[in-house]
Amino acid sequence: MDRTYISEVRSHIGETVKVQGFIENLRSSKAMAFIVLKDITGKLQITVEKEDHPDLVGTIDQLTGDSVITVVGKVMANDYVKMGGIEMISETIEIESIADALPIVRKEIAATKKKKAVERSSIDQRIDYRWIDLRTDENQLMFKAQTVMVNAMRKYLLDKSFIEIHTPKLIAAASESGSEVFKVDYFDRNAYLAQSPQFYKQMAMASGFERIFEVGPVFRAEKSYTNKHTTEFTGFDLEFSYINSFRDVMHLEEELLKAALQAVKDAYGQEIEETFGLPVVVPETPFPVVKLADLYKGLEEDFGYTVDESEKGDLTTEAERLSYDWVKKHYNHEFLFVTDYDAEKRAFYHMRDENGVPQGYDLIWRGVEITTGAQREHRYDVLKKQAEEKGLGQDVEFYLEFFRYGCPPHGGFGLGIDRLTMLLVGLSIKECMFLFRGPNRLTP
Repeated sequence: MDRTYISEVRSHIGETVKVQGFIENLRSSKAMAFIVLKDITGKLQITVEKEDHPDLVGTIDQLTGDSVITVVGKVMANDYVKMGGIEMISETIEIESIADALPIVRKEIAATKKKKAVERSSIDQRIDYRWIDLRTDENQLMFKAQTVMVNAMRKYLLDKSFIEIHTPKLIAAASESGSEVFKVDYFDRNAYLAQSPQFYKQMAMASGFERIFEVGPVFRAEKSYTNKHTTEFTGFDLEFSYINSFRDVMHLEEELLKAALQAVKDAYGQEIEETFGLPVVVPETPFPVVKLADLYKGLEEDFGYTVDESEKGDLTTEAERLSYDWVKKHYNHEFLFVTDYDAEKRAFYHMRDENGVPQGYDLIWRGVEITTGAQREHRYDVLKKQAEEKGLGQDVEFYLEFFRYGCPPHGGFGLGIDRLTMLLVGLSIKECMFLFRGPNRLTP
């Protein structure tokens, strides 16, 4: 007999089917046993009438929470059953795996008259046993939503003739500088883990691919201990040719994110709001745009926030956070493009205008930066000069070669899938990654 997913059981009332999953709850009395069985699609009450099936009593006595079982039984409608008015009257139960007592508490347990409250295990304790922690409804909803989001972005780009590529993560030289990369032994020489697919995305432009994207791992050797930084994450990067300015890049990104959030809202918007207390807001386009200097001026006028002149060439963490209050107040919007950064704070490959202003932007969502995007410098002589200004001439010689034999004007950006998920549900980055990696975390 083929397995039936729990979400499909309702269409089999009166029929005998097979279901499989983890035991979420188990109550057993002398005459009856009730099992709440959970698979990735939902939950089902399994009812065992011990008098009718004495052969199952020994099996039920062995069961523990989180054990995995296969159940064959008849699906029945029952208005008294809270889980959708459906139950299964079991005929056979096969034990696939018995679970030991769990080493973590996945959810806080409220106090009762007979028992004290039980605190939820810390996030670091739960990451130690992440495979157990991931069984919760909240975690599985989060990754279902992430799947929809990534698929919607991929579909949006494929519909616009983008090509998906997969670039190397082992590279011979640091991606953009020598300070934030992991060094690894590579036979008789050193190699580095790529902190960005940037150079190879641009190589694709020089290859005439015109429109490309990639979804893949990104590595950052930063000892950052915040709720939004990680040493490895999944990046969603894209690049495209024949743009007129960096504003073409901004336009594509806002439409991409609008499509992604619409897809998430359609699929899981209500569940996300009920579970995490945050609505999925599909943004209006175009997104608000502000120059960095004007944003600092606005933050001072509205919130009394000031920084030293030496810091005004980049966006401080506090200004980034306050920008959410500012854009909500002035535009009632969750997203904000910030432009006109100082050249010394931007990568050497960003195109600059006649005044030396980088032709790029940061995108802030709910007070957190999610993107740095730009028009790239595609003219070999200008690019070489900008690399040398930052002391990177030799380190990026291989990259500069991409531009010696013809290259169209182009631009692009990168998004962190894990950070997007974090902001979507309002949790820390540790909670939103399948497995978190940080300065003090390399297992499991």
